[in-house]
Amino acid sequence: MNSFDEVIGLLDNEQGSAALAGMQRGIEREALRIEPNGHLATDKHPKALGSALTHSRITTDYSESLLEFITPVYQDISALLTDLTQTHAFSVRHLGQQQLWPVSMPCYVGDVADIPIADYGSSNTGQLKRLYRKGLTYRYGAQMQIISGVHFNFSVSDALWEMLYQGSDKRLSKGDFISESYFGLIRNYRRLVWVLPYLFGASPALCGSFIKDQQTDLAFEKLGKGTLYLPYATSLRMSDLGYTNKEQERLNISYNSLAEYLEGINAAIKMPSAHFEKIGVKVDGEFRQLNANVLQIENEFYSPIRAKRVTLAGEKPSQALARAGVEYIEVRALDVNPFSPVGIDADQVRFLDLFLLHCLLTPSPKSDATDEAAIGANLSKVITRGREPGLTLNRGGEQVTLQAWLESLFGELSTLAKLLDGQAQDKDQSQAYQDSLAHWLEAVRDPAKTLSGRVMSALLAEGIDHSQWVKSLAKDYYHVLREYPLTPEVEAAYEAAAEQSLAAQAKLEAESVQEFEQYLADYFAEAPAPVEQVV
Repeated sequence: MNSFDEVIGLLDNEQGSAALAGMQRGIEREALRIEPNGHLATDKHPKALGSALTHSRITTDYSESLLEFITPVYQDISALLTDLTQTHAFSVRHLGQQQLWPVSMPCYVGDVADIPIADYGSSNTGQLKRLYRKGLTYRYGAQMQIISGVHFNFSVSDALWEMLYQGSDKRLSKGDFISESYFGLIRNYRRLVWVLPYLFGASPALCGSFIKDQQTDLAFEKLGKGTLYLPYATSLRMSDLGYTNKEQERLNISYNSLAEYLEGINAAIKMPSAHFEKIGVKVDGEFRQLNANVLQIENEFYSPIRAKRVTLAGEKPSQALARAGVEYIEVRALDVNPFSPVGIDADQVRFLDLFLLHCLLTPSPKSDATDEAAIGANLSKVITRGREPGLTLNRGGEQVTLQAWLESLFGELSTLAKLLDGQAQDKDQSQAYQDSLAHWLEAVRDPAKTLSGRVMSALLAEGIDHSQWVKSLAKDYYHVLREYPLTPEVEAAYEAAAEQSLAAQAKLEAESVQEFEQYLADYFAEAPAPVEQVV
């Protein structure tokens, strides 16, 4: 592949800038419903929000209490965030006095046995989704499953792919070139993934009750009555206390090509686990999990980034990738931003654009065991010590300071920022990418300006518990979202979508006549399964 500078030379013209600017993005934001006292809401998913099984924009993740808001795909950042805000606003209007917990790590859970697993109704598809979550409960505990995050879906324009393909040696078909280029992006992303918790990690502290039943070697300090924190941590959500799975450490899924990735995923979903076998699959006539393999289904593979393609009816994610290659990537290493009512802001989106384009346009050698060890060690350091003065990381076998590495990266990102700003139609946006990059460069030079630094500054300045601070934010955002102006047309569209989703679930349930056990057997058959994707 050409060097980064050579690729930029290819794109440094009006046609190239326009091709770069044609990015498509979507956001998925998770948020726990809480009562006004901050405790987890344990009631059913509100009927006014529609069916969590069939609604395309308002659903649930692991729990009835864990809402997930999904945007359509947008090219315009303002339209993307407006859509996300409207979905939040409509939902909050139908939660009564309940609020949304505005950080990743939960609190006030009480007895974990009271965390309600998501219920998707009596259809076989709905039962399968619920059983998968029941399996997660037995495997990892309910507490881990209600940690919230933000997922960022990203793809580039057909025009950019055409320009990049024409500049390649054309050894591959265009479709294979696109897939392999996305895997190059993924490899570079994994080498640099530590950048995201450094800048955007927002969970340096947590409610002490979260780890009451967990063993940890982390040297926590205490604040107030029940807050635990690490002085230089960025994202405890991504630590061993958070959304991790030690059973998966032996999988060694390769990102060196689409073929190797699919081979690894397919092996993983068939790999028996002695640990999970002890749980049992069906005990006393009741299912506990889908199976006793390391992965019940592909979605259980915890990765900070995924290669994706929109599935057809009856397809699993890997089948869609095998059929037509990679269509977009999903970034999964983002904490909920507590300084935004919707968990993410425009400056983050613009940085992600620049970061992911850089990962795509930079040569990406294959990964080996040494590379993988450095990736894991760098990420672990930044998660727990990212704001530590003078922290060093492993870059290609050499120790460099985190700040020096970031300064170098930002220099290359600035080239992309200028190209993208050159395409701005609105004069007010003619410096938008450069301004966002300058904003985050301040956080490189002053760790107190990272999201985690801002969280710790707020806690230490006010001398209050993390939970008190978050409750105050939740209340503020409740009022912001309740007062957000929704036109009658927008409100009516959300109401219609909710009604249509309930009707679609009822139709599925009426048509679901096959015995569930046979349905489950068919789902795991070698041939493409005649069921919807389970997530």
